[in-house]
Amino acid sequence: MALDDQPKHHAATQSERKVIIASSLGTVFEWYDFYLYGLLATIISAQFFSGVNETTGFIFALAAFAAGFAVRPFGAIFFGRIGDLVGRKNTFLVTMGLMGLSTFVVGLLPSYASIGVTAPILLIVMRLIQGLALGGEYGGAATYVAEHAPNEKRGLYTSFIQTTATLGLFAALLVVIGTRTYLGEAAFKGWGCRQRRRRQSSRGNLPGLFALRHQRRLLLRPARIGFLKGGLT
Repeated sequence: MALDDQPKHHAATQSERKVIIASSLGTVFEWYDFYLYGLLATIISAQFFSGVNETTGFIFALAAFAAGFAVRPFGAIFFGRIGDLVGRKNTFLVTMGLMGLSTFVVGLLPSYASIGVTAPILLIVMRLIQGLALGGEYGGAATYVAEHAPNEKRGLYTSFIQTTATLGLFAALLVVIGTRTYLGEAAFKGWGCRQRRRRQSSRGNLPGLFALRHQRRLLLRPARIGFLKGGLT
């Protein structure tokens, strides 16, 4: 059924439900990757900021975490405009690819003991890329869902995007707590964390790959016409 032939208030079609699910999964994946750093800040400070005392290193690790939040508005502005020009779908793929790639690189970074000050610099760069990607994904997902949701349920379906931050945090907590419990505290702080980060880099992005696969099949913004005509409220 063409967009113009659909009633103003209609039940969500199968394609629209796929858009909502894929957008939500993609945003959960982004938050999951983002929060992993915060949960491992104490260990990351020892790995990448060992050139200073423990307290200062921990502050630097938290500052790198905050840097990712600080650049989120810029990511939202930049990728929001890109989404208007080339489409939300392609923008989603770019932001998710950036998040997955930066997380992969963090898992492979050598420590401060290996390459010196270059290690924390590369870590901060990856955190900035993650923040830009998350800013672009989060706002774009909400807009994309609003464009596809039925009129009478637009607020409900868009609210799913707002829950993804919490779901991503829970997923990251389960991974970290489960790994720490399985390995033991001593092993986790030693080689376990490094091995976990590398496994997460190579295999932990499976949720993101799943979301990418489904986002490639999303509708190309069928509600865009309605917005331009002023027909969507």
